[in-house]
Amino acid sequence: MTDVGPDSTRAIVERDRRHFFHPYQVFDTYLVDEVLPIDRGAGVELVDTDGRSYIDAVGGMWCTNVGLGRDEMADAIAQQVRDLAYANPFVDMTNVPAGRLCEKLAELAPGDLNRVFLSSGGSTAIDVAYRTIQFYWYAKGQPERRHVLSRIDAYHGTTFAAVSIGGKPGDRVPGFDYIDDTIHHLSSPDHYHHGNGRTEQEFADDLVDEFEATIAELGADKVAAFFAEPIMGSGGVILPPADYLQRVRRICAEHEIVYVSDEVVTGFGRLGEWFASESVFGIVPDIITSAKGLTSGYLPLGATIISDRIYDVIAEEGHDRYFAVGYTYSGHPVSCAAALKNIEIIEREGLLEHVRDVGPYFMEQLRTLTDLPMVGEVRGSHLMACVVFVADRETKELYPEELDVGKLVANACEPRGLIVRPMVHLNVMSPPLVITRDEIDRVVATLRDAIVDVRADLDAR
Repeated sequence: MTDVGPDSTRAIVERDRRHFFHPYQVFDTYLVDEVLPIDRGAGVELVDTDGRSYIDAVGGMWCTNVGLGRDEMADAIAQQVRDLAYANPFVDMTNVPAGRLCEKLAELAPGDLNRVFLSSGGSTAIDVAYRTIQFYWYAKGQPERRHVLSRIDAYHGTTFAAVSIGGKPGDRVPGFDYIDDTIHHLSSPDHYHHGNGRTEQEFADDLVDEFEATIAELGADKVAAFFAEPIMGSGGVILPPADYLQRVRRICAEHEIVYVSDEVVTGFGRLGEWFASESVFGIVPDIITSAKGLTSGYLPLGATIISDRIYDVIAEEGHDRYFAVGYTYSGHPVSCAAALKNIEIIEREGLLEHVRDVGPYFMEQLRTLTDLPMVGEVRGSHLMACVVFVADRETKELYPEELDVGKLVANACEPRGLIVRPMVHLNVMSPPLVITRDEIDRVVATLRDAIVDVRADLDAR
């Protein structure tokens, strides 16, 4: 692009500064660090308005699973716009793509999760789950069951209910309100930072003990639900230790506590499975929430998949009840058509099998970075990974938060043609499922060069 005119990079950046209020905007640095204006993308690559190419190792926002710029996705979306751009989803109206998608999701989901409520994204999918659980316990004649258990470092979205359920310290910002009386956060399952010399199994035992103790303290007849990501995403790609999740699931079943598996990130191939709950971790939850890879980011869509056991209670005849939850864009036909085509591509191209092939290679190559002094740990599974930066590998001491070392590394990656996601002392990656081994090699080599340069700069200060 030229450097003058209404579509020049300079004009685009200035327009953004004046008018685009960004999610998670950091006000002090926003006017210092220039935005990166993206013009187009194909596969795993993005191109900015000056024509520079980047491998997008973040996959958009954990979501561009089948890759960008796919003609058949565009064609399916365009055809649905021509056929039916919108239809009222409330009460007794439906549309063809929404019905087909709900049937397909019920087929893919584990156990008896056969009822699907469609919304516009992951946060709303969590909100629907939260309100469904409230209604469920009311319908069961136990309205006093209002307490919800979550965990520190969990991320569940940014609607009022979702951010309250989430436990990321960085999301609980002064100036905002949260639901604090009925939502409780248990210890983070981050063994690397909080193990304190315990084995992984000992750490898991303590987490389970805390879970049981909290239920006992609140009263099992007062606890409504437990929300958990199979692998924590935005909290730092934190894998559950040992048999922790399986044991917690059994405790929930024992006390009839609703288990919600937040698969907004892990669903639709990120770990080489449609859903990770049963296939990877051996648990069948009562509710699964999903979004992101559901449409590979081509259009907004969220799905809350609910078990027959819960649905049958709230829908039981003879009580004159109705579900007072709904969105204008629930079951949006164009978004649903995009999801159906996306699922078709994943099936037809064998992308789950591809992830099971290249995912271990991705993790193996990333772990070669642990020979660098500032890399404390590389963790993750398949195409969901995180590099942890430390000032001292022996003590696991972190760099000062104000240094924002993850951003320093991400900034060093950018001119080298790589985008990674910085989170204070972390770099997080979740590339499109179509990434190849050659592209993985480029990601790791570029990241290595960036880390080496950042460490040299820090040593020279």
